[in-house]
Amino acid sequence: MSSAAKGKLYLVPAPLDFGCTDDQQTLITDAIPSGTLQAASQIKHWICENAKSTRAVLKRIAEHHPLICTLQDMTITELPREAHKHGDHKAAQDNNAALRALLDVALQGIDIGLMSEAGMPAIADPGSSIVRAAHALGLDVVPLVGPISLLLALAASGLNGQNFAFNGYLPQESAARKIRIQQLEKLALTSGQTQIFIETPYRNAALLADMIATLQPISRLACSVGLNLPSAKTVSLLVKDWRIQKEVADSLLTSKLPAIFSFGV
Repeated sequence: MSSAAKGKLYLVPAPLDFGCTDDQQTLITDAIPSGTLQAASQIKHWICENAKSTRAVLKRIAEHHPLICTLQDMTITELPREAHKHGDHKAAQDNNAALRALLDVALQGIDIGLMSEAGMPAIADPGSSIVRAAHALGLDVVPLVGPISLLLALAASGLNGQNFAFNGYLPQESAARKIRIQQLEKLALTSGQTQIFIETPYRNAALLADMIATLQPISRLACSVGLNLPSAKTVSLLVKDWRIQKEVADSLLTSKLPAIFSFGV
């Protein structure tokens, strides 16, 4: 079968307000371009991180662009649970027959959408194994324009945007976390590479406190909270100033909104 006869895999970004209450959410048309919403509205086969949240996003899209069919008539399949906890970037998953089976309809000329709970799928979210499987099957992969929290936070931080690394989650135990912070700070100071992290909201305050206590006074530490929301805020200070302005850290994370942390020079 020629590539022209195959469907495409569309990477569809979701708003960054997943888990927020209705009054905290932004208008989907303010967060995602009309062209992306229009393209998503014409997809009836979906692979996703969470089916419930995908349906919720599709309902929001339907308020502005009619869907190709009802939600009940769509096929929405969740990624394997192990991809959520451990990520799905391991080479051993490249030839996973079950993953390729999720793309079977694309071989029949039908487009498929891939959506995570927030932001761009496969960026700090599961989905990369599906993208690799699509390439292996000769499918075109089309990333659509929309919010990517890591890059929004980096741009707002004032840190080095020419050389940066995303480190995912740091160790949960404080002593191990502080050791890892010191290791990555050494790399940041010697190479200029910005180090970026995320954490679950209920651990955000502990992570920020450990970075303020552990990093050298001359390092710059930034925290972005609630990106793309009306209440979005980014604070970027030298660590010595974080220590002086303790009320800043105390007030920044009280909302329990998603946060992105970064440090460097």
